[in-house]
Order: sequence, then structure tokens, then C-alpha cells
Amino acid sequence: MKRALDAWFAPAPAERLAAMRLLVGAFALVYLATQLPLWFGDAQFHDGDFRPLGVVRLLGGPLPRGIRLALPLVTMALAAVFMLGFAYRWLAPVFALALLFTLSYRNSWGMPFHTENLLVLHALVLAIVPAADAWSVDARGRAATSHERYGWPLRALALITIIAYVLAGVAKLRLGGWAWTDGDALREQIAIDNLRKHLMGAPMSPIAATFLEHTWLMHAMAIGTMIVELGAPIALVHRRVALAWSVAAWGFHVGVVALMAIVFPYQLIGLAYAPLLRCERPIAWLIARVRRGRLKRAGASE
Repeated sequence: MKRALDAWFAPAPAERLAAMRLLVGAFALVYLATQLPLWFGDAQFHDGDFRPLGVVRLLGGPLPRGIRLALPLVTMALAAVFMLGFAYRWLAPVFALALLFTLSYRNSWGMPFHTENLLVLHALVLAIVPAADAWSVDARGRAATSHERYGWPLRALALITIIAYVLAGVAKLRLGGWAWTDGDALREQIAIDNLRKHLMGAPMSPIAATFLEHTWLMHAMAIGTMIVELGAPIALVHRRVALAWSVAAWGFHVGVVALMAIVFPYQLIGLAYAPLLRCERPIAWLIARVRRGRLKRAGASE
């Protein structure tokens, strides 16, 4: 137990937690921006289609049109403030709750998507930890160090990712048992999904039919899926193991896009696995490059 607690509370750089803040905030901002056409399209929101989910159940009914149009814009503004780390102790929780409500409200109009769950959960954790002690407006004049207060939040974020994959594997076992690894259930799922998209005129996979003809491929993919999902806790053992698992999990989502045209953007960009890795290094390199560029320009002007 002592070893487990020591590992959980092991120090981590303040920049690593700050990197997660920047990455999650930037992703939320861009993601909401890409969804603006849906929010502004009145055809997407018929009162009869309103099925409140999660926190949206607190509402008595659909929001007025003006508030509905303002909702993603306000959340985007809060995402920008979240990235900057301005008044982080107070505004970060407001952003996280706004993101939860905004995405829940959008999913209350039609089929709910679970591709956004990790984004929201990570934002909620980051909102209540000191993720603005480096690379933020609030961090001016404050020396960034390694400390356990930056380590355990990163492990909490990583654990959320791991649990999400394990639950996906458990769900498959509950539906089909270990027979799911035979590949028949996966083959049927891919076939039905592509057939439905074909009938509805939606984009479908151009290579799914070829893969479905080979039973052994479906069998191998089903086994690989279960290894990635149920074996996710192994990523907590060591950083190199975490990197190998992250690559395998990312490859799984690439396969989902290729065979079913279903996109998990948070996972495909790699942000779901960032807490397991040294995610601050690319940002530190970028910041150092920008600073060198400024110094060169300043020297040239003198």
C-alpha cells in the first residue's frame, strides 16, 4: 500500500499539468467551433426531439433560441480563459461545468455520442487542481517546480482514460462473453453500421467490405481489441509500457475510422493518452523556439 501511495503521489513537473490544461482547453475551443453550424441550424432542434440527458434533466424543457445560440459561444470564451489560466481558481470550474452542460444539451437532441466523455471528465479534473501554476497568466512571478500536487492529478487523468477502456471491454464481455473474440460479433457490427450508412446516404468505409470477407482478420481484430481494452491498466506500470499501450489504443481508433467511419477526435489526436506521457515537452520546445525568435528579432532591431 505504501508503494502504491508513493507512486500515486510521486512528484511531477508543474509544466506537465499545465500542458494538459493547454491541450484540453485548445481542443475544447476548436471542437466547439467546428460544431457551431449544428448549433446555429434551427432544423437540428425540434421540441419533439428533446430528450434531456445528464445535467440537462434539471431543465423543464428546451432553452430559448437566444440562450441556445449563446451557449457554445460562452463556453468557447471560457475555454480561452481556461487556456490562459486567468483567475483559474474561480473560472476553471465554471468552464468545466459549462462544457459539461453544453455538450450534454447538444446530445439531448438525437443520438447521444460518447466520443466526448473523456474530454469532459478530464476538464472537470483539471478545473479543481493547480493546473495554472505554470505557463499561465496566474503563474507570473511564480517559480514552477516538481511537486506531488502536480503528480496525482496527472495520474487521476490517466486513470480515467484507463477506466474508460476497461469499461468498454467489460461491456463487450457482458454482451457476448468471451465468444466476442471469435470476431463474429465485430464482423456483424461493422457490416450493420456500414449498411445503415449506405442506406441513409452517409459516408461509409471504402475498405470494410474487403475486410469482412476475411474471417481471420475479424478474429485477430477482436482479440486485439480485448487486449487493448482489458489490458489498459498495464499502462500504469511504466512510462515505456504506457507509450506502447497508447500507440496500440491509438491504432485501435484508426481502425475504427477506417472500417466504420466513426471518429473519436480526442483519442485520435492523442490527448486521451497525454497524461501517461511527457506531454509538456512539445509545448516547452515550441515556447523556447518562440522565445529564441523574439530574441533574434530584438537583436536584429538593435
